[in-house]
Amino acid sequence: MTGTDVQKEAEDSGPSGYAAARLRLLTEETRSGPPRRAALAELTDEWLTGLFAAGAEGLRGASLVAVGGYGRGELSPRSDLDLLLLHDGGDTKAVAALADRLWYPVWDLGLDLDHSVRTPAEARKTAGEDLKVQLGLLDARHIAGDLGLTAGLRTAVLADWRNQAPKRLPELQELCAERAERQGELQYLLEPDLKEARGGLRDATALRAVAASWLADAPREGLADARRRLLDVRDALHLATGRATDRLALQEQDQVAAELGLLDADTLLRQVYEAARLVSYASDVTWREVGRVLRSRAVRPRLRAMLGGGKPTAERSPLAEGVVEQDGEVVLARAARPERDPVLPLRAAAAAAQAGLPLSLHAVRRMAAATRPVPTPWPAEAREQLVTLLGSGRPTVEVWEALEAEGLITRLLPDWERVRCRPQRNAVHLWTVDRHLIETAVQASEFTRRVSRPDLLLVAALLHDIGKGWPGDHSVAGEIIAKDVAARIGFDRHDVTVVATLVRHHLLLVETATRRDLEDPATVRSVADAVGSQGTLELLHALTEADALATGPAAWSSWRGSLVADLVKRVSAVLAGDAPDDPEEGAPTAEQERLALEAAATGSPVLALRAQTEPPAGQEPSGDPEPLGVELLIAVPDQPGVLPAVAGVLAMHRLTVRTAELRSLTLPDGVDGSVLLLDWRVAAEYGSLPQAARLRADLVRALDGSLDIAGRLAERDAAYPRRRGVVAPPPRVSVHPAASRLATVIEVRSQDAPGLLFRIGRALEDASVRVRSAHVSTLGANAVDAFYVTGPEGAPLPGDEAVSVARKLEETLRG
Repeated sequence: MTGTDVQKEAEDSGPSGYAAARLRLLTEETRSGPPRRAALAELTDEWLTGLFAAGAEGLRGASLVAVGGYGRGELSPRSDLDLLLLHDGGDTKAVAALADRLWYPVWDLGLDLDHSVRTPAEARKTAGEDLKVQLGLLDARHIAGDLGLTAGLRTAVLADWRNQAPKRLPELQELCAERAERQGELQYLLEPDLKEARGGLRDATALRAVAASWLADAPREGLADARRRLLDVRDALHLATGRATDRLALQEQDQVAAELGLLDADTLLRQVYEAARLVSYASDVTWREVGRVLRSRAVRPRLRAMLGGGKPTAERSPLAEGVVEQDGEVVLARAARPERDPVLPLRAAAAAAQAGLPLSLHAVRRMAAATRPVPTPWPAEAREQLVTLLGSGRPTVEVWEALEAEGLITRLLPDWERVRCRPQRNAVHLWTVDRHLIETAVQASEFTRRVSRPDLLLVAALLHDIGKGWPGDHSVAGEIIAKDVAARIGFDRHDVTVVATLVRHHLLLVETATRRDLEDPATVRSVADAVGSQGTLELLHALTEADALATGPAAWSSWRGSLVADLVKRVSAVLAGDAPDDPEEGAPTAEQERLALEAAATGSPVLALRAQTEPPAGQEPSGDPEPLGVELLIAVPDQPGVLPAVAGVLAMHRLTVRTAELRSLTLPDGVDGSVLLLDWRVAAEYGSLPQAARLRADLVRALDGSLDIAGRLAERDAAYPRRRGVVAPPPRVSVHPAASRLATVIEVRSQDAPGLLFRIGRALEDASVRVRSAHVSTLGANAVDAFYVTGPEGAPLPGDEAVSVARKLEETLRG
């Protein structure tokens, strides 16, 4: 039977004919989705038109209007009918009689009905008082009666909405936020409400209302398809249950999946999550734009008055190479060339997360369209930017979602596709697999001061459940994937092995601590054998806690934490034979010796800059060498204040220190004095590197005291307003008395920042200790620095004095 035949049957047979035609339409296997919803709305229109014609004979100035979902022509099998009987206020008795002729047949069929009888003025007044009524009227559609009356109301309601948008849109946003707080995130719920949860059909309707205001518009790409998929699932849910429900309960999911022709309930949930994620992201972008426009409107009159009517220029503040802040968002600099800069997406994302700012939709789309793939293995900068992004704490989530919405994450990490939007049917888990991985990185960012390699911790956090997209034990599968990913993003063989070990054994500590007898030596020995080293144990301990905290409140407790800590202490004792050796001072290279002799002869610093193209030790070269940074070699006659002077000059010139070594060189026989050699890898924050001659001149002035580094850095900091950015964990300074027999090892773990190494060096100088050697590394946004210090006589510091120096240094860094 064709759609026309169904409508004719409804017209000919009255309510019973409509019911039969409706049933036939809903059971047709050949029609589903938007065509069926539209056909059901059209069928209902025809029936109601007949009822209206029969009841309104001789009545003028009345019309029947569909609003809400019915107004949009989207009727699900058990949707209610949202109707407005509109009249001009003339014959109210006739209007009341017509209402009875309309409403009672609907009720007789058992259909849900949301109805009202109003004049246009009453409808507008009610809409002005009730936001939900106004939203419904935005989708008003004429069914029967006086078309001019309906058209007049539509025009007036839309005009009201646009005129009142600056007031009503914040109310709508607050309504959406309250609903999200009550119902949760659709994209993570095991039993989601398709309509009310955040990212559901209500939010999709809110985006239509924003667009109708002409104030802002949602990113349209994929949005209509996401909305259609959610409506299709609701249709199947109505048919499977026979009820007007929007909650996708666990017991209904297999039947709904079968109704939609999907493989299983997991496939169904993944499709729902993908659609909800798109709606949620579109909502975030849209509400951000609404806020920007409203702020701009509020400020513009004052600015025009100040500027004499001229158009203000948006301020742009640099964040990184090719990346700036504008209007509270991170955008690309005018000189940025995504097509020539494969690291730009990661650099922009890291800068946005560190600044606590959202990535502009336009910037993300431009990078997605133009950026070429990152070379394999990744250059060092790409890896460092990824680590910085992962270590940025809570802002990482929003930035990651922006990259993922435009397909940049799966382009960078193809294995991500298997875990994207993957549900976890475990009541303990709050998140899908992919969001859980990001949440683990967020938690791990709080523990970066507890480990010597925060970069490995953060990458392992990102990858620890990556095997859940594959059959079998996800830890075993994940180890293989993690090994491949870690090598692809540029870690050396040793680090690749550590990351793979962390992924393979990320459940080892908590499972052993809660399920085995820790008094049994065999239990502790088995964990020690699996972990292999103190460094890996330290990382695994932090990863275990981050993973549990990211899972949900039921996965971690003080009791579990104490059990795991006890196990780690026992395993550490077994591994104690792996204590670090004293740092060895290798023979200087020919260039290092040349610089040292020149410094000794001239009594002043000598330096050299050169690009690094050799891969790290243990990593095979691949294809054409790419610069890994710039190596800065400095030889300085041994004297107080060398470390803070060099670090301060580099900070003044906006050079980021990636790695640094400081050691004393023994000069050949016959050469008087001693020379300190500094071998550092540096990179410009943005722009080009300064000339070597300029660096040397400033270093000479810093050493003779004529250059006030502290004052210059303070002036620069004061010139730039502080951004809210990331709230980093506090710095930690600790003493490792067993790490060396010849010196006291003081380790600093802190958030990297301009001038950090200068502050550390100056604090150590103020404490009257001699830095025998320094080993500085910057891992993403984290600095992990070890200083081998002695007293003035060259002996290790007494225990109490070492602790006092560490405490004062920590206080300085916290201040």
